[in-house]
Formats: sequence, C-alpha cells, structure tokens
Amino acid sequence: MLDVNAKAPALNLKSNEGKTVKLSDYKDKFIVLYFYPKDDTPGCTTEACNFRDEFKQITKIGAVILGVSPDDVTKHQKFIAKYELPFPLLADTDRKVCQAYGVWVEKNMYGKKYMGVQRSTFIIKNGKILHIFPKVKPKEHSAEVVDVLKTLRG
Repeated sequence: MLDVNAKAPALNLKSNEGKTVKLSDYKDKFIVLYFYPKDDTPGCTTEACNFRDEFKQITKIGAVILGVSPDDVTKHQKFIAKYELPFPLLADTDRKVCQAYGVWVEKNMYGKKYMGVQRSTFIIKNGKILHIFPKVKPKEHSAEVVDVLKTLRG
C-alpha cells in the first residue's frame, strides 16, 4: 500500500467511453480514485450507487470520481447503464494499476485463497496522494469521502 504524500502511480486506462484516462487529465482537481472488485456485485453496486448519489456534492467541491476494477470496458458500460452512474469506470484488465496502488492482494473466503482487489480509495491532486481509505466499507464510504474532501478543500 502507498503512503499519504507519495507520488501517485501513473495510470493509462480505457474508460467505459473508450477514452484513455490519465491522472494528468485532471490537473488542479481532486481525484477520487476508487478501486473495487467487480461490476454489478452487491458491495460494488452499493459503493457505486452511493458515489452516484453524492456525485453533485463531490463535483461541487471540485473533485472527479474515477472507478477502477479488472472488469473490461463492456462490463463497465453495462454497469453504468444499469445504475445510471455519472462518472467513468476504468478497465484495469491486466491489473497493473491495481498492483501499482497495492490493492491487488491475496484474499480468503471460506478458507479458499485467491487474488483480488482490496476495496480502497485514494484522493489525489496534481499527482500527489492526499488521503487513503484502505479496506473500505461500501455503505458509508461516499459520505466519508465527502467529509475528507471538504477538509482538504479548506
């Protein structure tokens, strides 16, 4: 896992719109970069819909939301359409960005070990990590993000 004040690892990922997205596309904006395991699963849907519901408030603060998972662009498009998500989802199909951010980890479910995304969020501005939320709880996470953004904005 990375540390606060560290340089954010670069990303160069395709969005659901087929555009290549980089952190540098959002100069002078807060970036809420959230990593989640899989489109259209219960926890991931709760988290995404809560970000959708807080979207206006988050953008008013001067932030953008970018979701990242190993799912491909087609799955992201379906997920966005189904839940009317107003922010881009990025396809990290080779998991390189997840690995760079330290969120591609060994998980354990019912005694079975496997590799997957640890739900985590990074708030970044101008290439610097300002806040990290490790091991996020989907239900209350968007409200936590709003509170931190308000504090960071000052």
